[in-house]
Amino acid sequence: MQEREIVQRNLALQRQWYGEPLGDRVRRLIVAYRTSQTQLAEVLGISPPMLSQVMSGRRAKIGNPSVVARLVMLERKVFTPGVLAGDPEAVEQALRDVKGSRPALGRDSVPVEHRAEDEETAWPVLRSVARPEELEHVAELLDEHHPALAGLLRRAAHADGASP
Repeated sequence: MQEREIVQRNLALQRQWYGEPLGDRVRRLIVAYRTSQTQLAEVLGISPPMLSQVMSGRRAKIGNPSVVARLVMLERKVFTPGVLAGDPEAVEQALRDVKGSRPALGRDSVPVEHRAEDEETAWPVLRSVARPEELEHVAELLDEHHPALAGLLRRAAHADGASP
């Protein structure tokens, strides 16, 4: 099999396993955290050459589940208010937190409960794409079949004293 075919196969596997090519996910993190690929590899706990190979599709997967967990942690922290605003101290703190973490993936370690502070990170994103009255309108449309999502949209619409 030629290298080009291997890369295409690996990228297809990444889409299946991770939802999209890892290169796309990692590049977004590099931009969001204003960091280099080498620095990001250090935070994730993977060697820079290994990260490069995964990003380019020369390797299909990240074998260490803790590295995958840190990747997801960074993706989630992008939406915290300080990181979202580009505050350098918040960005550095997020990177330090993730680098110092020792996540373990297992059937008992993936959180499933809903915490109010988690949803608050979505509010600025929702408010950046829709006005409060638009969020309210969509919530009304979703009420019957998706009441939890409708509630989230309403809370985002009214966050920070926004009027309905």
